[in-house]
Amino acid sequence: MIPVKFDQLLLSNMGFVILLKDEEKDRTLPIFIGTVEARAIILHVNNIEVPRPLTHDLMKSVLEHLDCTVKRVEVSDLKDGTFYARLVIEQDGDELAVDSRPSDAIALALRFEAPIFVAEEVMEEASHVSIEFEAAKAQTAQGEDRQEGEEESTVNPMEALKADLEKAVAEERYEDAARLRDEIKRVEDKHADN
Repeated sequence: MIPVKFDQLLLSNMGFVILLKDEEKDRTLPIFIGTVEARAIILHVNNIEVPRPLTHDLMKSVLEHLDCTVKRVEVSDLKDGTFYARLVIEQDGDELAVDSRPSDAIALALRFEAPIFVAEEVMEEASHVSIEFEAAKAQTAQGEDRQEGEEESTVNPMEALKADLEKAVAEERYEDAARLRDEIKRVEDKHADN
């Protein structure tokens, strides 16, 4: 298993993608994730508190109440374009590996500050795709040189929340929309106070 670091979360033309960086060989593994998981990661990475616990925060609280901790996350396999992961949990010195989607496992790993590993075969097979994402990162780093109207490559947490709100309204998920509206207002009020 190769130790990797969560490098970045980008919004590409194909959706949200997590970049995991192998610092030893300077390889990057892109993993596409859903909007809900991206939102959970964005909020955590940007230290944005929400009034009620989200699923990953709830899971962390439950594990802590059971005296469990996330020891590590292992991105263990890639089959037919789908990544597989294991969440390794420890309780009273015993380890238990639980099947997980990489996005959920990474969201929990970040909350527990647990290490993330990728199987060598997975890195070999999938890291070659990273060239286009490295280009996107380079474009992000040159943000001040962007032409007006050019699409932003990194994810702005507020834009992601607003996109989630629009989607919830379009899908007639009004309870989610109200919760997102309140969350956006709370974040805007917090930034206005600073």
